[in-house]
Amino acid sequence: MHKFLGIIPMPPPLKAQSLVYDLKTRLDWGDPALTIIDVRDRNEYNYSHILGAIPIPLAELTDRTLSTLELTRDIYIYGETDEETALAADKLRAVGYHNVSQIRGGVAAWKAVGYPVESIVQILSI
Repeated sequence: MHKFLGIIPMPPPLKAQSLVYDLKTRLDWGDPALTIIDVRDRNEYNYSHILGAIPIPLAELTDRTLSTLELTRDIYIYGETDEETALAADKLRAVGYHNVSQIRGGVAAWKAVGYPVESIVQILSI
């Protein structure tokens, strides 16, 4: 944690690439003022995603974010691979989002350290 004027702790600044610990620190801050975007396949998202992440397919990413999120919003983003994550982050930066951080390792890294995940379980009737 950084301190403002040596008195008030502040969350760490947003970086272009973040480890899962960086995001967790921000979430633990209490009033994070950020959005977590999962660009993976919808089935993967439904199976398991970072707590609080919203699903936005890569093909719809720029249109949906431009219509719902202000350009100054802090965005953490992850995909199936770090390469997909980088592509998604580049798309957002190209349309004017500057506060975008790529979560290295995505949901796999998040789960590996025991952080909470959500899943959408579909109950099939027989």
